[in-house]
Amino acid sequence: MKEKNESGGGYVRADQIDLKSLDEQLQRHLSRAWTMEKNKKREEEEAEARPTTTRQEWEIDPTKLIIKSVIARGTFGTVHRGVYDGQDVAVKLLDWGEEGHRSEAEIASLRAAFTQEVAVWHKLEHPNVTKFIGATMGSSDLQIQTDNGQIGMPSNICCVVVEYCPGGALKSYLIKNRRRKLAFKVVVQLALDLARGLSYLHSQKIVHRDVKTENMLLDKTRTVKIADFGVARVEASNPNDMTGETGTLGYMAPEPYNRKCDVYSFGICLWEIYCCDMPYPDLSFSEVTSAVVRQNLRPEIPRCCPSSLANVMKRCWDANPDKRPEMDEVVTMLEAIDTSKGGGMIPIDQPQGCLCFRSYRGP
Repeated sequence: MKEKNESGGGYVRADQIDLKSLDEQLQRHLSRAWTMEKNKKREEEEAEARPTTTRQEWEIDPTKLIIKSVIARGTFGTVHRGVYDGQDVAVKLLDWGEEGHRSEAEIASLRAAFTQEVAVWHKLEHPNVTKFIGATMGSSDLQIQTDNGQIGMPSNICCVVVEYCPGGALKSYLIKNRRRKLAFKVVVQLALDLARGLSYLHSQKIVHRDVKTENMLLDKTRTVKIADFGVARVEASNPNDMTGETGTLGYMAPEPYNRKCDVYSFGICLWEIYCCDMPYPDLSFSEVTSAVVRQNLRPEIPRCCPSSLANVMKRCWDANPDKRPEMDEVVTMLEAIDTSKGGGMIPIDQPQGCLCFRSYRGP
């Protein structure tokens, strides 16, 4: 058997062919092809795993953000003071946990919650809703400013940046005024701010699902702004599709979730704003849950409370969700209240104080 030589002229005998050399060339060629294919596959996988290079409309530039001292701590993160592009901001940091300390399912759940919060919040624009500035997911460019300079943040931390409200949480403000109580005009104004914010959310088909005074902030003019959209979601057309038991005990309505549960929670907040006190202070969480559902327990309305305001509370926390007003109707009711003659809660230590509270608090 003869093979044509490489120059094309003449032939060589088969026993003169260097089979070992040919085999090595073939191996090198196959190895190169296999490596190229492997690299191509890896690049494709990495590209899929990488966040899209196109910046989301809500995404901040991490290099413009300076994170400062802690304002508050929660289960999955902290809220800090900060500066973004020269503006005072609050920065909510969500920590996925160090690698290996949290299961894949937990991290996926946290990422979904983060994405949900951003998806809801970044489209909102209302004077009684905390202004959303931006967010970033898993960036290594975040810095925390300390007395000793700046330290970097782990790349698994995500953050939401919102306007800074120097008045702090509404709950803290009410606690500070627990003995003095608030003027009736201030009570109605705070309630109107909250009602208008909720009315706006509901008009956008958004149910907050955790309406409580801790989640309401005060700006420098003492305007109430709704914050914390961690469990908010777009309202389902079928109420049965909404998950129940989301929110904070004491504020939660006793039925599956739709916007009327926000109305119930508003009723509890209204009582709290008027009384500068906490509902059910002597009951455990389990006792509150049971009594609200089975015994129709509600906070006791003080006798000094004007009937116009007491009526709003009662209608909002009615056991039948269908009898509760929509939030825009609540706004109208509050706007109609005459605050010129007073009617605020009378401090207990004043001689003319009403006997507003007894040891038992029932409906």
